[in-house]
Amino acid sequence: MARRSNARFGNADYGIWYRFAAVLVKPVTIALAKAEWHGWEHLPEEGGFIAAVNHNSVIDPVFYAHWQYNSGRPPRILGKSSLFSIPFIGFMLRKTGQIPVFRESTDAAEAFRAAIDAINRGQCVQFYPEGTLTRDPELWPMTGKSGAARVALMTGAPVIPVAHWGAHEIIPPYGRGAKGGKGKYHLFPRHRVVVAAGPAVDLSKYQGQELTAQVLRDATDDIMAAITAVLEEVRGERAPAERYDMRRAAKERAAAAEAKRDRAAEDGGR
Repeated sequence: MARRSNARFGNADYGIWYRFAAVLVKPVTIALAKAEWHGWEHLPEEGGFIAAVNHNSVIDPVFYAHWQYNSGRPPRILGKSSLFSIPFIGFMLRKTGQIPVFRESTDAAEAFRAAIDAINRGQCVQFYPEGTLTRDPELWPMTGKSGAARVALMTGAPVIPVAHWGAHEIIPPYGRGAKGGKGKYHLFPRHRVVVAAGPAVDLSKYQGQELTAQVLRDATDDIMAAITAVLEEVRGERAPAERYDMRRAAKERAAAAEAKRDRAAEDGGR
């Protein structure tokens, strides 16, 4: 059973709205899951840092936030901008200093500027480097996007890999079960949910280099490999040698569909 909080960081200044949010959220996570928290010893005691987290259920942020809150280093979570327009939820997200991400718009860079500013003020900023729920059939981390790596290399902040496991049993991703079949919400009985951190990712070889596309890809791959290593330990399994690539999979599906149409056209012309 995990400790309730990390005494090393017990004097963190959360603010009234963060504490109010915790009063609302913690009973939900306690009711839904037998939570296990691990890895707080890897979090910096002071100074800004990035928490890079895998993502396999829409309810992941609730458990991650509980884990991070109990560590004594309250997070600034990058969330979809649409969440900020939901009554009350949006109000609480803004009051607790969370960061909206405006996808596919001219405001997209605002999230990165806000993340850099928060890190420079000594705060924890959380990224889901995959950018969305994993599409991997076995729920392993996919290839990542470069945002976390870019912010880390621009600020010099340490990147702490964090792994979720178990929330997908409560709310499966995209309405499917862990093995790809159709899934339903399973709120009870309580499920085991683990959130664990590993040692900071070593990005020292990239420091001082120009932030080219290749450098960002390589640094992102290192971050995703570190998250996967923590998740392997949590799951007691080995991840596939090749990481699932959502873009490549989409191209393969499109090519297969086009080939099928071509065959149908040929058959129809006979």
